[in-house]
Amino acid sequence: MDLVEFVKGLIGIVVIIAWFIFLLAWVVGWLIKGLPIPFLRVKKLGGRFVEDAIWAAFWLAMGTTVFAIVAYIVSSIQLPMPQPPTMP
Repeated sequence: MDLVEFVKGLIGIVVIIAWFIFLLAWVVGWLIKGLPIPFLRVKKLGGRFVEDAIWAAFWLAMGTTVFAIVAYIVSSIQLPMPQPPTMP
């Protein structure tokens, strides 16, 4: 296994884990925010979870896009140059 494939696989695993944590935080935030309890502090905590999860999703999307662009550029540079055309 070469280094490029290893890094691509590692990035994929990290991104999947990060999206899972985002979904978990988002769900927990909405659950806490919607609890039928009279404690306003707890409901605000749920709102903060939701807000932080949305920011995390934004930065995950931006980071994933940057990694995809870098991987595309590296893979296109890694390919050998095509042979020049010949005159018949």
